[in-house]
Amino acid sequence: MEFDVTEKAFADRIVLITGASSGFGEATARAFARQGARLVLVARREERLIGLATELKNAHGADSFCLALDLRDTARTSRGLEALPATWKQVDVLVNNAGLSRGLGKLHEGEMADWEEMIDVNIKGLLAVSRAVIPWMVKRNRGHVINIGSIAGREVYPGGNVYCATKYAVWALNRGMSLDLLGTPIRVSTVDPGLAETEFSLVRFRGDRERAALPYQGLKPLAAEDVAEAIVWAASRPDHVNISEMVIMPTAQRSPTMTHRTQ
Repeated sequence: MEFDVTEKAFADRIVLITGASSGFGEATARAFARQGARLVLVARREERLIGLATELKNAHGADSFCLALDLRDTARTSRGLEALPATWKQVDVLVNNAGLSRGLGKLHEGEMADWEEMIDVNIKGLLAVSRAVIPWMVKRNRGHVINIGSIAGREVYPGGNVYCATKYAVWALNRGMSLDLLGTPIRVSTVDPGLAETEFSLVRFRGDRERAALPYQGLKPLAAEDVAEAIVWAASRPDHVNISEMVIMPTAQRSPTMTHRTQ
């Protein structure tokens, strides 16, 4: 097996990415665009999607369809996806990337609104998108679903409670999809990163930049591009190869709570 990605490996293939306006989603869009993919970019922030689509067109000639959706509204998400033009429904790769965390407090001190937001995006949003897109793959008898989980979905850390629960759910749903699609050529993967410096902490701590920077101090975290490369690599394996699960951590991290910091 070769461990590189052939140039333009995804020429004219359609890749749908949720949470495409920043972080892993944005980096994944760039990585697939370099490989010739056509992109369905999904996120709340339409202006960012349009800017990204313009950049990818200019840099790589990539065609994109921008779809501004808040995945917390599952009914609108379903309608928005169903309204895609027929040619854009021929999705070869679905990257269920959209997700977020709120706070880092004890469960008995938590806010119901924060919990609902995490559950609505991380679980129900993933379900709404998957329910819309996977039947298109089944009908065409081809496709690959890549769910972006987290090491938080494999080991609970202090203060992680509900966020970890949602990522455990992503792991379980990934397994469920894989079992349900046995007998079809559709592949199902999860890519589970550790510490990665994106907008994640900034969102978690509601714009508090000083607090958001703390998790990354004293070590070299993953970059969004590291995770994007892994996603493209998993998607580019031969059709008979399914990368079921992939865990990616910085060299200086060995578990959610075990890191080596130089300061």
